[in-house]
Amino acid sequence: MSSVFGKPRAGSGQQSAPLEINLAILGRRGSGKSALTVKFLTRRFISEYDPNLEDTYSSEETVDHQPVHLRVMDTADLDTPRNCERYLHWAHAFLVVYSVDSRQSFEGSSSYLELLALHARETQRSYPTLLLGNKLDMAQYRQVTEAEGVALAGRFGCLFFEVSACLDFERVQHVFHEAVREARRELEKSSLARPLFISEERALPHQAPLTARHGLASCTFNTLSTVSLKEMPAVAQAKLVTVKSSRAQSKRKAPTLTLLKGFKIF
Repeated sequence: MSSVFGKPRAGSGQQSAPLEINLAILGRRGSGKSALTVKFLTRRFISEYDPNLEDTYSSEETVDHQPVHLRVMDTADLDTPRNCERYLHWAHAFLVVYSVDSRQSFEGSSSYLELLALHARETQRSYPTLLLGNKLDMAQYRQVTEAEGVALAGRFGCLFFEVSACLDFERVQHVFHEAVREARRELEKSSLARPLFISEERALPHQAPLTARHGLASCTFNTLSTVSLKEMPAVAQAKLVTVKSSRAQSKRKAPTLTLLKGFKIF
């Protein structure tokens, strides 16, 4: 099930279809993945949500004056990567999130970066990845220094940012748009963009479980095979609830938002 945010672009005459980019948000529970996603999509901060819910959102964005149809998968792994193929074979770019006030979440982000590096080697492709330290508003309880984040990002060759989903929409938006830019550059290098559909007439090459080499016990690649073209399945069967904001901004009518059940809007 997916949710759609944003407004269609107005214009006259024929326009080329916007570039479609899939972005997966990875990280341990409590790192603030859902808060970041909803902050980017709605400019609002959520303080309560169900960490076990997972969904994919769509938004029409304009990045560097170019239209982009952005899909964001807010993943819900427990504390280690699980069922990785659902996002490894779907995303064009990845945002790996940890909380600056949690050493455990920082260590978990390293596991995700190792997983993505292995996936890139096995597929012989480059997947733009950004490392993001969240909850900068909790800096007084910081357990992970900025220098440590920079060092980890440098080790895996990815961009690094620190933000606060609670306070700073502009910075959060900048990070998501940087992910779009990186994905767009990578797609432009290829003669053909990665398809959003998989052919089920041909089985994908078999890949051994990641366990054999990297000890990621719960993360395996499965061989896919059927008889027709089929869109990648929805990542969750989460219930949706329509929430009407009680705060109108700039004397405009407050928007109606469709969010995952369990979100509390402020």
